[in-house]
Amino acid sequence: MYRSHNCGELRIADVDSQVTLSGWVQKSRDKGFMAWVDLRDRYGVTQLIFDDSRTDASIMQAAKSLGREFVIQVKGTVIERESKNANMPTGDIEVLVTELTVLNESQTPPFTIEDETDGGEDIRMKYRYLDIRRNPVKNSLIFRHKVTQEVRNYLSNLDFCEIETPYLIKSTPEGARDFVVPSRMNPGQFYALPQSPQTFKQLLMVAGMDKYFQIVKCFRDEDLRADRQPEFTQIDCEMSFIEQEDILQVFEGLTRHLLKEIHHIEIDSFPRMTYDEAMRTYGNDKPDIRFGMKFGELNAVAQHKEFAIFNNAELVVGIAVPGAALYTRKQIDGLIDWVKRPQVGASGMVYCKYENDGTFKSSVDKFYDQADLAKWAEATGANPGDLILILSGPANQTRSQLSALRMELGNQMGLRKPNEFAPLWVIDFPLLEWDEDTQRYHAMHHPFTSPKKEDMHLLDTDPGKVRANAYDLVLNGNEIGGGSIRIHDKETQALMFKHLGFTPEQAQDQFGFLMNAFQYGAPPHGGLAFGLDRLTAILGGQETIRDFIAFPKNNAGRDVMIDAPASIDASQLEELSLALQVK
Repeated sequence: MYRSHNCGELRIADVDSQVTLSGWVQKSRDKGFMAWVDLRDRYGVTQLIFDDSRTDASIMQAAKSLGREFVIQVKGTVIERESKNANMPTGDIEVLVTELTVLNESQTPPFTIEDETDGGEDIRMKYRYLDIRRNPVKNSLIFRHKVTQEVRNYLSNLDFCEIETPYLIKSTPEGARDFVVPSRMNPGQFYALPQSPQTFKQLLMVAGMDKYFQIVKCFRDEDLRADRQPEFTQIDCEMSFIEQEDILQVFEGLTRHLLKEIHHIEIDSFPRMTYDEAMRTYGNDKPDIRFGMKFGELNAVAQHKEFAIFNNAELVVGIAVPGAALYTRKQIDGLIDWVKRPQVGASGMVYCKYENDGTFKSSVDKFYDQADLAKWAEATGANPGDLILILSGPANQTRSQLSALRMELGNQMGLRKPNEFAPLWVIDFPLLEWDEDTQRYHAMHHPFTSPKKEDMHLLDTDPGKVRANAYDLVLNGNEIGGGSIRIHDKETQALMFKHLGFTPEQAQDQFGFLMNAFQYGAPPHGGLAFGLDRLTAILGGQETIRDFIAFPKNNAGRDVMIDAPASIDASQLEELSLALQVK
């Protein structure tokens, strides 16, 4: 028996007990006649004590030779500590060691295995198995497990059935790039790794499995950022004989359940906002509504004077920053420099201070009088003491820039509190979006999203105005889930493929299996998928997902720990019927 107890469970009630513990040496302290070792496992830390008067000399010598991260087993007696440590659960006791066995020695780790480590991200990614020993990462993975278990419990109690779908599927041209897998048994042909189980879960609805879910790996060969990985995990769900309202209620319930069980927070309000309103009011389709600073459009009150920058702009729009009229010129210049960074791309910014005495002071006083500036304050909802910040230019680009500034100010002012949760449904997305590069429409979500019935007549005349039965669930400024009511009849699906530029032959080749299935009684159905990595990170008070994934990739899509992706042998390429090009 390697251990009778773990390193986090012994308490004062265990004094005089004989115990066996195993774990890693966190650190040791040698006072000559006495030594202490902190022994760590997944569950916590227990202090071990060795002294000349009570410990065998050979054990004492062995204890003093222990290095960090040595794996050891000890046997001994639980005793009360003279100097208690109220900051650790086992701080009232220590173990007087009578037997010590070194199970495995360790090299000195490349960084300290402490909560506050000296290791940079690159080195910790390379030695991820050591990084996971640290409490912040270990606890994030345990937290992810808890979230996953609560999801399974909630959905299972609603009669959802967990069903696995294939990982080796057919490549499709829509959406992000596929990861492809060559088939040795079928030379020159390839599988693709799924970007989602979309078509399979729709087939399960045709099959009568009316409530499906799966916690599933998905794969997208696209550019990475802090909250995106080439492989990620979805909570994938689908339901039959439902309308949009049914789905919103079920997954509001799941979100409430998670917040209650994990954070003991009751959330009553899940406001709803159309896509158009979100873009107009916040500049993006996943607004953080924990704080204000809603957009105020100023064209009508700013384009009547001789200020050419505003007069020539498609959109003039501003926000009121609460209490920021006290900002110094240096602070305001810092914000101007921030929006002019290449990542944001603004050419400049106009500001107006709404002083506490009711007067205004702006960077464009040469062009606008106090009455004009009062209208700016009214349009942006500014109060005395606020600072109005204004951007102008092409509408979509300017909204995006002001949205980025709003979020930056939310961070700077401490308005985006990680322990506050504000969910929001964004609904009525456009069905299609125009792509300038390909000069055709693409599905904003995917080709199986149902158009709103009242907009069907616009498909032939003005397809860009057709709204979709699509919805996203937003939490704290992050999209945590999205879905739609699906097309469930062959005729509408064929019409959708037509407007996406597929010929009938291409549609049959790519999706004939789904079109054929629809001929055998497909029920009305729809679904939603949560991004588990992102959901877990936000529930855990973070916005980057890496610490909630056991073995993540870096920003270049590489696993630096195992050095992947990597080249393969010429013999493997030959076996897969792939030509090896030698430079």
